[in-house]
Amino acid sequence: MVPAASLVVALLGLTASAAGPPSASATHDGGPTPNRAGAGTAQPVAPLTWTADFHTLGLNGCGEDYVVAKAPGQVAPPPHPEDIAAWVSSQRAVHGGPTGVQITVQGRGSAAVVLEALHVRVVHRAPPAADRGTLYSLGDGCGAGIVPRYFSVDLDAHQPRARSMPGDDGAGTKIPAIDFPYRVSLQEPEVFVVTALNESCTCDWYLDLAWSSQGRTGTVRVGDHGRPFRSTSTKGLDGYRYDHISHRPGRWVPISAANMEATDG
Repeated sequence: MVPAASLVVALLGLTASAAGPPSASATHDGGPTPNRAGAGTAQPVAPLTWTADFHTLGLNGCGEDYVVAKAPGQVAPPPHPEDIAAWVSSQRAVHGGPTGVQITVQGRGSAAVVLEALHVRVVHRAPPAADRGTLYSLGDGCGAGIVPRYFSVDLDAHQPRARSMPGDDGAGTKIPAIDFPYRVSLQEPEVFVVTALNESCTCDWYLDLAWSSQGRTGTVRVGDHGRPFRSTSTKGLDGYRYDHISHRPGRWVPISAANMEATDG
């Protein structure tokens, strides 16, 4: 089945093996592929390219949550969307709760590349540290978003699996769940927004995208500039949001217990 050119996937996944603060976006021309000629030889170039942005506005533009090991008075105000990566680095923040990754996949030429599956690879899982910090929400209301395709993964499962779910096109039109495969080419890219939900661990994780084209098969590993994505549970944490309406020019204010329960899922 061949979906439309822009699609969004929500995929609850995780993985782990820490490696410093996350960066803005990753760009890659392909990735490791199983059909190698032999040890010490160059790997065939995958017939696709991809980019990954780990600091999105979250589902439907609602903003994302981060855990920072600082008191509210020491945390910088929420940044402009294009500056989220720099804010994360400067605050040594870690994604909390739902974690969004926007992945754009495009073929190198006119030949179709079939995207066979998207796998979550858990490389390490550890209980959340008690002193990991406080939740800070960068959300400032929700806007309309294009969400044609959802995939969900129970990251608390022993072996998380991507499950197709229905969505909508951002204009209220319901879109049925459509599982892999998808198809891309140079003229027809696909955009996936993968959301990882996490209640029980601090995890670093990758996504492995399996492809086939013109008799060849392979897998590209999608990560954050060669590092795994990182997210942590927000369960039991205090939370703050930035209020620039009641408090000029703005300050972090506590999130109500009811809203925190909703955030915890």
